[in-house]
Amino acid sequence: MVRAVFTSPEQGTVVQPIYQYSDEQQTHIKALREYADTLLLDSSDPYHKWELRWLNKPDTMPRYMRAAKWKLPDAKRRIEGTIKWRREFQPELIRPDDVKIEAGTGKIILNGFDKDGRPIIYMRPGRENTETSPRQLRHLVWWLERAKDLMPLGQESLVIIVDYKSTTLRTNPSISVASKVLTILQQHYVETLGRAIVTNLPMLLNFFYKGISPFLDPVTRDKMRFNPDLLELIPKSQLDSEFGGDFDFEFDHETYWKQIVDFCGIAEDGTRLEGYFDGPKNIYGELPSQHSDTASPTSTSSTTASVTSASEIVSPEMTPAAPELTEAL
Repeated sequence: MVRAVFTSPEQGTVVQPIYQYSDEQQTHIKALREYADTLLLDSSDPYHKWELRWLNKPDTMPRYMRAAKWKLPDAKRRIEGTIKWRREFQPELIRPDDVKIEAGTGKIILNGFDKDGRPIIYMRPGRENTETSPRQLRHLVWWLERAKDLMPLGQESLVIIVDYKSTTLRTNPSISVASKVLTILQQHYVETLGRAIVTNLPMLLNFFYKGISPFLDPVTRDKMRFNPDLLELIPKSQLDSEFGGDFDFEFDHETYWKQIVDFCGIAEDGTRLEGYFDGPKNIYGELPSQHSDTASPTSTSSTTASVTSASEIVSPEMTPAAPELTEAL
């Protein structure tokens, strides 16, 4: 068994989809950014640099335009709502020690990548270890941010696997909590969920999915799959052995937590260590061009590019002083 965390996809992974945008779409993206800049906090505000950091990410504006189906007024409404939410929630500044207790049983584990280079978040409600509180939502958001950190060059989405093995009515989240989680995912991490996989769902909990169904938007519902063959979606070498893979991962809370915090360069106060302001992804070089003279709104989501895994394109002289996490501990 190993305790090491995968921090890059399997070697040779082709990251997809890689989005290409037409001139008209580029114009919409630029207009959305100009609008977002009018909402930006004053530079004297302590949160200003974090808000600007999020706006500057190359995927932020395109994701909101795609989510709005290229309707600029809707994209403006959506991004304004997320800016207000982020100011209140401040996901970049969640202190590791504030949510560490929630991770004690491994009820949420970020480890491995699917065949398209998406990082995988495993959720196991049966391992619930705390009472319902706002901290549980902050814990979830902390992991969404870490998954964003681990996304390889060009990847904008992640995979969530919800495993209901050993889940009971007591440990299963309430419909109220689930609806809040869906609100965060669907409204403030738009176009970030690549796949949602549900496994080992007992008949007893079928009512739960009927209860949350009204909160699922059509896009999210289309991404959900129940009990699929995971080996069709995830390399065997990166799939947890509990699901038929070869990755025999042993969860040790302290070891696992330290690896994630160190690799992502998270400081004790939730900020970033020197050299990690843009996260570990800033060592991966430049993103592929998002511009295409021939792309159309109907073709952008299917455009792909051959991109090697992040670990293959790290320049040694640019690599921060992070511990080597890809060897068994």
